[in-house]
Amino acid sequence: MNYITHLNGVFLQFSKDSRLNPTHISLYIALFHMWNYNRFPKDFFINREEVMSFSKIGSKSTYHRCIRELSNWKYINYSPSHNPFKGSRVKMFKFETSSKTTSSQEVDLNNPIKGQALVSNININKHNINFIKLEAIAKEKLILDFFKKENYPELEAKKFFNHYQGIGWKVGGKSKIVDWQATARSWMLKSEEMNLSVRTQSRTNNPNALPLDQNQDNLHTNQNKNYDEPL
Repeated sequence: MNYITHLNGVFLQFSKDSRLNPTHISLYIALFHMWNYNRFPKDFFINREEVMSFSKIGSKSTYHRCIRELSNWKYINYSPSHNPFKGSRVKMFKFETSSKTTSSQEVDLNNPIKGQALVSNININKHNINFIKLEAIAKEKLILDFFKKENYPELEAKKFFNHYQGIGWKVGGKSKIVDWQATARSWMLKSEEMNLSVRTQSRTNNPNALPLDQNQDNLHTNQNKNYDEPL
């Protein structure tokens, strides 16, 4: 898979296709970026909110219409998921600028042919780092918004983001996360279980202790103190 020849081929096709509008192209580029980021797998899973953020599409109906049309017009193969805990599957079709290059573009992703870069060297050295940073910022914002929507503290959202960002968004350091929202909900449940365990242990050791709450200011007390009593 060659980065440059693919884009040349698909842009050539865009120029000939009068059905496309800027939203289709923006959506395709967002999907291509995710495909590139995942090292051009045969297919991959997507999250609607992430794709809408990258492609700057604000309407869900516009997003669904455009991605279905890209699939119907054979730019991609889109398999929607109706399960909220599982992402939709996308397969990107390959576009080449000539039949001559088609046979020479298939390379081992782990051992690319010398002289044929998977992505351009300029892109790696100057732009790819910025893409990764922007992706991380966008993902953190999505997570903060999601935790806020679920009435969960921002601190817990940052803990979740920093934890999985640090291990490459993999479960157990092995399998790539398919649906981060489902993983976030599991994180919230585990957090609640941990807080309940701490509260139970605290009340067992000290029946008069104040209940612990991750959202309350534990520096303040609701007990009235008698300052005439000796320490």
